[in-house]
Amino acid sequence: MKQETEVVVLKELLRQLDEGRNVDAGVRYRVPTDAYVSPELAEREWSSFFQNHPQFIGLSGDLDAPGRYFTTDDFGTPVLATRDDEGRFRAFLNACRHRGVRVANEARGETRRFMCPFHNWTYANDGRLVGVPRERDFGPVDKSCTGLIELPAVEHNGMLWVHPKPDGELDVPALLGDLDAELANWNAGNYVYLGETVIEGNLNWKLANDTFGETYHFQRLHKETLGQLFYGDALAYETFGRNHRFVFPARNIDELRDLPESEWSTDDAANVLYYLFPNVQFNVGRDQILVIRIYPEKGNPGRSLTRLGYYYRPDSAAALPAAEASGDRVIGAEDAYDMDARDDATILGLEATREVFDSTIEQEDYAMGEKAQQSAESGLLTHLLFGRNEPALHHYHNTFREALNLPPLERVD
Repeated sequence: MKQETEVVVLKELLRQLDEGRNVDAGVRYRVPTDAYVSPELAEREWSSFFQNHPQFIGLSGDLDAPGRYFTTDDFGTPVLATRDDEGRFRAFLNACRHRGVRVANEARGETRRFMCPFHNWTYANDGRLVGVPRERDFGPVDKSCTGLIELPAVEHNGMLWVHPKPDGELDVPALLGDLDAELANWNAGNYVYLGETVIEGNLNWKLANDTFGETYHFQRLHKETLGQLFYGDALAYETFGRNHRFVFPARNIDELRDLPESEWSTDDAANVLYYLFPNVQFNVGRDQILVIRIYPEKGNPGRSLTRLGYYYRPDSAAALPAAEASGDRVIGAEDAYDMDARDDATILGLEATREVFDSTIEQEDYAMGEKAQQSAESGLLTHLLFGRNEPALHHYHNTFREALNLPPLERVD
């Protein structure tokens, strides 16, 4: 984000805090609870948003050297993502061309050869078939056209994208639109991968996504957790086609009042969250990026899976063990919500970051989502209400509905 944009965003947040008024979309909507429970709708979403739509699967830091690889199977297509010997990002169907068995079974690792465990057919990390045991018995195999099935894959501004279909269209700048240049400014390709958390829950994937759609609940649900670090009831919000930017103020935003605007930054004053259609929350900051990917469970509208990937700037990642070794203070999970501890610390530890996101999302937000799922499944609650202070929820659902050729949400006023 450019500094002049940061100033505009931060001014808006300070205005809302000073006036005691949250963002106002000027309209409320009803959303039918059928959106969370309909098997027919869930099947359409699976096909349109996951099986036939480009997928954002990680950052360049996931494949930080030739020979690195990772696998994913969250959207119905088993994918093997590699960094080949030439340094190029590649993506393949993770299936041997002989009998369809997966050639890579670990979540991630480093190798230049993938050997199918069934009959030991072997593939290079650029997808070429390079070995067939006892080919004289099996019969001749034309290795030039029997490599792994390649999928469209693009590495764009440090972000890794793949299309689940070999003939799928993958135009990342078109997907991101006017947000593309802003995301490029964060230099996501410079961050290193440090791990992930996986959350499986009894809630529709859109209810999980709704978690990231308003700040109205911060000082109620999160008053002892995230509410200790951030103000609620304030939001600087802007849409970019199917995507949006969602920024809310940190408790120490008030320190900007004593600084010239030329020194203003969102780094310590606000949390910057981008929504990337259809299922990604991209949380960015000076020292770390969190990539939150939300998936439905195929055939079950009441189940979803969320992956939270943690990425740090190399210097910040290196500072963690160095600070611990030297005895410097590192904020841990036990101090995650203690602002005084943050003032005294040299660096925010990975476990503190995990605690903030894991406890807030899984133990609070998703717990509420599971209750809402149960209510929707009862069949007695026909609709929910999205307030004027919840514009991201309006955007999510109307965007989903437009993509599926459904009528927009019903306006209440």
